[in-house]
Amino acid sequence: MSFEIPEPYVWDESFKVFYELLDEEHKGLFKGIFDVAKSPDAGGKLQDLKDIVSKHFADEEDMMAKASYPDLGSHKELHVDFLAKLKEVSAPVPTATVDFAKDWLVNHIKGIDHKYINKL
Repeated sequence: MSFEIPEPYVWDESFKVFYELLDEEHKGLFKGIFDVAKSPDAGGKLQDLKDIVSKHFADEEDMMAKASYPDLGSHKELHVDFLAKLKEVSAPVPTATVDFAKDWLVNHIKGIDHKYINKL
């Protein structure tokens, strides 16, 4: 199942996972991707995105581990794959890569992250 990509590309209540830290970080991920889309030549914006993605994945996985979340392993694999793709990217960021990141985040939150609501 594929979820609609919001335009403008910003977080809204439909992405809420009901954990303040994770919701705030998700908002930051949307902003980071939006900033890269707006300024694909800005290497600093891309590095900022890479940094916030890494921090968010670590925070989310830590919460899952502390809650003994049963799908932590498969969830972490998705993070590792996305981060590996993101690390290969350099400025200028191709439009296709921005579109991939937008789609991945929307579908990851709504299709995967929403499964841990009330379980962490």
